[in-house]
Amino acid sequence: MARRPKEENDTGVVTEERSKEKLQRPKMYKVLLHNDHYTTREFVVAVLIGIFNKTESDAVAIMLHVHQRGTGVAGVYPFDVAQTKVDKVLRLAREHEYPLLLTMEPEDD
Repeated sequence: MARRPKEENDTGVVTEERSKEKLQRPKMYKVLLHNDHYTTREFVVAVLIGIFNKTESDAVAIMLHVHQRGTGVAGVYPFDVAQTKVDKVLRLAREHEYPLLLTMEPEDD
């Protein structure tokens, strides 16, 4: 915090004032799932539940949205969290030999 110089008040006590700084919220990023014709629906639902902490019904709804529309939002997180989740899912997908694609994009303010 920025500090003002020490001043002596009328009681003879030296005080130091601190200015209050406003902290900005971190920029948020959407993690997008992309549809492909090879990754199973079950795998996508398992990832949404296990990595993105979705309920089963939410995971199924997101998976169906991605299947029907081509992309869908798995979650919105600060950059480091979003990047970690993308990396973890991509590693899991490769281990299971799925070409699943996830991307990140800044959330609109």
